[in-house]
Order: sequence, then structure tokens, then C-alpha cells
Amino acid sequence: MLNYKFFTKIAIAIILSSFCLSCQESIQKEIDQNLQQKSAEKKAEPNVSYGDLVIKEQSDYLLIPVTLSSDKNQGRENIFDSSSSYEKRDSIHNIIFYRKQNGETSLLLNKKAIITSFDFLEKKQKDEPSIRFWLYKIINTDTTKDKKLNEEDASIGYLSDMSGKNLQQITPNNTQMLSWNVVSSINAIFIKILKDSDNDKKFTSRDKTTFIKVNLDKPGIGTEIINEQLQQEIKSLIVK
Repeated sequence: MLNYKFFTKIAIAIILSSFCLSCQESIQKEIDQNLQQKSAEKKAEPNVSYGDLVIKEQSDYLLIPVTLSSDKNQGRENIFDSSSSYEKRDSIHNIIFYRKQNGETSLLLNKKAIITSFDFLEKKQKDEPSIRFWLYKIINTDTTKDKKLNEEDASIGYLSDMSGKNLQQITPNNTQMLSWNVVSSINAIFIKILKDSDNDKKFTSRDKTTFIKVNLDKPGIGTEIINEQLQQEIKSLIVK
């Protein structure tokens, strides 16, 4: 009887030990998995990176595009060509303006955004000094309400001086800037935009395009040049 009780206690002790070891292994495995997951998330976190210098001899400033290392094509050489127009190949999230003379630096934006393009513009008139500025197309509002910024959101036109200061919105909210033309003879820029005309928070073929005129002497949100009456007249002639 004593031997039976003795072996019973040993068996119980062995079972309890095995159970404890199993629990410890399970807990340790879960801890290791959590650590691996956190490590992977940390590795996946994007790092701030920089595009190639943008240099215009007409300007006292150098431009340095700010990108993220996780963006597509990151590390690729010649992010920008040498022309006056700089279309994005990597997502640009800000621009550093570096003054050549004294090394002073400043940022174009003070909020999260994507700059899809920026262009050097020069307004020339006879017997008058040239006026130079930068034209940007910027996504800075989650208009689709999907908790991320991308090219499905509104893209708004802005102007700044050559130092990146005096940033001025020139196209309406809830629109996408499509194309533009400067007409120096009347000191204006004409911009084609796509309006979210059905207010569904999306930009589709159902939405309307129009043109706005921006006065370069006093930049601000442009005025539409095709009024409702003209639109109705066009529609009555074409759509019958």
C-alpha cells in the first residue's frame, strides 16, 4: 500500500512537472512571437530620406525633396530630371529650402502631405523684372475618408515665392488640379480642375471639369471662366 501511494505521488509530480513545462514553453513561444512581430514592425517603419538636389540658377535657394525609404523606387538615382518641371517618381512629403548664401533652411509644409508635382515658373514682361515662383500640386486632406492620403484624394494647387514662403492656395477645396498654362500678357495662370460635382467624396468620370483663372499679381483661389449659363448652352447644343 505504501509503495502504491509512493508511486502515485511520483506520477502526479511527473504529470504536474510536464504540465508546467508545457505551459512555460507555450508562454515563451508566445513571447518570442510577439518580439519577432515587434521587431518586424520596427524594421518596416519607414525612414526619412532625401531626393536629389533641385538647383535653379535664377534662385538663391536649393531645394531638397523629403521622401520616405519605404516608398517605391527609393534609392533610385536621378529622381528628377533637369527640366523646370519635377513630376514625382517617389512620394514627396515635404521640401527643404536651403539658402545658398548663408545656409539658412526652412520647410515648405508644416503638416502631413504628399507633393505630387512642383514646377518652376517665370513670368516675363517687356521692360519689367521677371517674377519667379513655384507651383505645387499637393494632397493634404483625406477627402475620401479612408484614413490615408493618396491620389484618390483632392490635389490642390499652391504657389510660393522662390524661398518657399508665402504659400498660397489657388485651386478650390475638393477638386483635383489637372493641368495649367501661364499667360504672361495678362499676368494670369489658367488651371484645369476636376470637381467632385456629385459630392460622393470620389473623383470619377461622372464629375465635371472646368477652368479657373488665377491673377498672378494677387494670387488666390481662382474664379471659374465657364459659367452655368454657358454650360447649359453648350449642353443644349451637344446633348439632344
